[in-house]
Amino acid sequence: MKKYIIITVFFFLTAGLATGQTKDPSISFDKEVHDFGAIQENGGTATCRFEFTNTGGAPLIISEVHASCGCTTPDWTKEPVLPGKRGFVSATYDPRNRPGPFDKSITVTTNANPPTNVLHIKGEVSPKPQTLEDVYRYDMGSIRLKSNHLGFARIVKGSTVTQSMEIINVSQVPVTLTFDKVPPHLSIKTNPPVFNPNQEGVIEVTYNSALKNDWGFTSDNVDIMVNGEYTNKNRLTVSASIEEDFANLTPEQKANAPNLKLNEETFDFKEITEGTKVEHEFTFTNIGKSDLLIRKITPSCGCTTVNPEKDVIKPGETTSMKVIFNSSGKVGIQNKSITIITNDPDKSRQVLWIKGSVVKSGA
Repeated sequence: MKKYIIITVFFFLTAGLATGQTKDPSISFDKEVHDFGAIQENGGTATCRFEFTNTGGAPLIISEVHASCGCTTPDWTKEPVLPGKRGFVSATYDPRNRPGPFDKSITVTTNANPPTNVLHIKGEVSPKPQTLEDVYRYDMGSIRLKSNHLGFARIVKGSTVTQSMEIINVSQVPVTLTFDKVPPHLSIKTNPPVFNPNQEGVIEVTYNSALKNDWGFTSDNVDIMVNGEYTNKNRLTVSASIEEDFANLTPEQKANAPNLKLNEETFDFKEITEGTKVEHEFTFTNIGKSDLLIRKITPSCGCTTVNPEKDVIKPGETTSMKVIFNSSGKVGIQNKSITIITNDPDKSRQVLWIKGSVVKSGA
């Protein structure tokens, strides 16, 4: 009898080892990657199922399923999965406004060991056919523009540059455009001068930086008049970054150039109460051999006031710049920048920072 019991116990132990079953739950997916292949951007959502088996010896519970992107919505078996039984994790991908290839992960957390499994969905979204409104996104009544902002990026001081903006006449009558509030450094025309119904063309803008008394980032707004009529939403913004050209300086000119040296680049006011004003003086020295010219100082926020002591610093001279930060209406972590444009060929654009934390009064 004892021999029979030992043989029976040995049989069940070896049977358990043979099936690979443990007393803990264990999750085994049929696949861990699903390739949707090509799907259409305007074809609606795409869903796949990852089925699994609990190959362990205790109920399997999925506690959480987390997708790496808001474009992917997961679902899963909510009730415990008994040993030997099957469950699923599904993933629904939304391709809207997401043309091109994708590879998203889905992290599954369970009471098994290891507690996490990572699944992947991938594929490529074929872009939807573009409508006229998709191409010419900015509606200005009788006309539509690809953009209401024309950025010239970097312009060397003294140079003249031309760029264009694509437009189309979406009305049933010819359209002529004129421009109001055009500053002297800009000249604007259209090509063609008159747009027939459904005709495409361009607005050409020429930027003469020699006539712009400014440095660094600049921005101008121009009103677009359609057949002589003014509408406050018909506005084109023209921006540029005007910089000095140091590329052609000779070694001798570089050796005799100004050189800006700051005592510090960041001031941390730690923690203050909302409504408090913080004052700090940055000091800097011209360690070069010619006059240092402060071209422009621009704070990142209207809450920051900058008062430089002077804008021409002689060789060997030290000067200061007072910065005042007004914390009214500002709560939380603050990082405000002050951009300084100079004629230092090595540091023509220098950024200072004033930072800290603002807490509510009485907090």
